[in-house]
Amino acid sequence: MTALRSVRGMLANSLGPSTEGAPAGGDRASSSCLPAFSRRKFLAGTTVAVAFAAATVGGLEFAAPQPLAAQTKMTPDEALKELMDGNARFASGHGTSCEHDLALLKEHNAEKQEPFAAVLSCADSRVPVELVFDQSIGHIFVTRVAGNIVTPEIIGSLEYGAAVLGTVALLVLGHAHCGAVKAAIAGKEVPGQISSLYAHIRPAVDQAGPDLEETVRANAKIQASLLRKASPVLAGLIKEKKLKIVAGYYDLESGKVTLLE
Repeated sequence: MTALRSVRGMLANSLGPSTEGAPAGGDRASSSCLPAFSRRKFLAGTTVAVAFAAATVGGLEFAAPQPLAAQTKMTPDEALKELMDGNARFASGHGTSCEHDLALLKEHNAEKQEPFAAVLSCADSRVPVELVFDQSIGHIFVTRVAGNIVTPEIIGSLEYGAAVLGTVALLVLGHAHCGAVKAAIAGKEVPGQISSLYAHIRPAVDQAGPDLEETVRANAKIQASLLRKASPVLAGLIKEKKLKIVAGYYDLESGKVTLLE
């Protein structure tokens, strides 16, 4: 059985049949970039070779990537601290990342990427992940989908980030006033395939609805837990203390991110 089939089966058992859901939008003022803080240099590593070995976890066969080296020298805790320190700069209006972007574009990003962390975020336009954490080009491996939900495709992307690119922290980021969660709570008929979101968010609705913000927080924690359990690749990296997966909540008004676990 392939890794993708294993994950699809686990998700099907965890999420059950689909019902309905929908996202929304809004606005937030961005932080300014102040000049010349000395920043850690993230993009000086070398290309990493990756070997794939067959393994069995819980009776399921999958191709387990075995990175031979990590691009970042950070520990998972150090990577989370870097994210949260960056968010503190952003929320206080003292961001430092903007002046680095043009220079980084001219360096090695066209040839390779070496992110130190991954973020699973809602697709909401009010959540610009790199800005929120005051990080520049190439620092964060971002996956985005309405409701910051876990699907086989999202898991595959995050497995690539962790096992191949060497990300050592993974943050599932919910946010205030999330339209996808609000729609899942309402459970009304919606056009097209928007309703495919509902089943993924329903466990959080059952746990914390109809309170919107508590359901957003519950959903972030549930999706983070699902990532830890549904992917043997991520679970193996966690067991080896090479990866940490946590949930967070982004407040649109203050710009602050709060860790939920």
